[in-house]
Amino acid sequence: MKKFASWALVAASAFAVYSCTPKPTKNPPPATKPTPAPVTPAPQPKPEPPKLVPAPEVALNTLTAKEKAAGWKLLFDGTSTDGWHAYGSKSIGTAWKTANGALYLDANRDGQPKTGGDIVSDKEYGNFELQIDWKIDKNGNSGICIYSHEDRARYEWMWSTAPEIQIVDNEGHPDGKIFKHQAGDLYDLIPAKSHAENPPLEWNTYLIRCVNGKLDVHLNGVHIIDTQLWNDNWRTLIAGSKFRNAGDFGTYKVGRIGLQDHGNNVWFRNIKIKEL
Repeated sequence: MKKFASWALVAASAFAVYSCTPKPTKNPPPATKPTPAPVTPAPQPKPEPPKLVPAPEVALNTLTAKEKAAGWKLLFDGTSTDGWHAYGSKSIGTAWKTANGALYLDANRDGQPKTGGDIVSDKEYGNFELQIDWKIDKNGNSGICIYSHEDRARYEWMWSTAPEIQIVDNEGHPDGKIFKHQAGDLYDLIPAKSHAENPPLEWNTYLIRCVNGKLDVHLNGVHIIDTQLWNDNWRTLIAGSKFRNAGDFGTYKVGRIGLQDHGNNVWFRNIKIKEL
């Protein structure tokens, strides 16, 4: 009997322990993972701003070794009027001056007596390539002439025989409103194929090439004139222009380069020529 009681006591104690033990649920909730602390990214170094490399300075009124080897010659040395004279004269007018690497016409009415007039190169040219920088004053007018035949007894003006590549402020000068009188036009003969000129008081570059009468003009790198001189079409163009009664206009195949005095400030530099 005592043995039975002992077993009963053991069984009761075991049941009590079992009853007090937490029972697992069939679907326990998932364990919650701790939220990781935010990670601050390491600071990235700021990229260095690109270093601006200044454009190389181009020397004015000089020739490179390559240009010299190709036969280019300067028509303006940057400091003097050597190589030029007033049309029909041995000297040059006092209104033509040099400063800051430019040959320019001083048309300012400042009370100082000045003599100007169109100027021409000392030398004559046949087949050539001419490069020249120019800028015109606001409301200004000028031009570059080719094949000017200097004979004052027969031809009063530099342009009496010489076709002109026009320089003008299209917006500010009355000529700029006239067809075939605008910047880049072969004056009163052929209009430029496109307008590539810069505003007044900004530099431009003409490249004028004439070989056996084949005339090509580039303005600031744009091909604007393409024509043939001295043929029937050329004579027809002259007959329809203001030069129809100018006798020998546009007929000479050798002549001087001319810079026009139209009564307005105009500047030239980097004037170079290559005979072809």
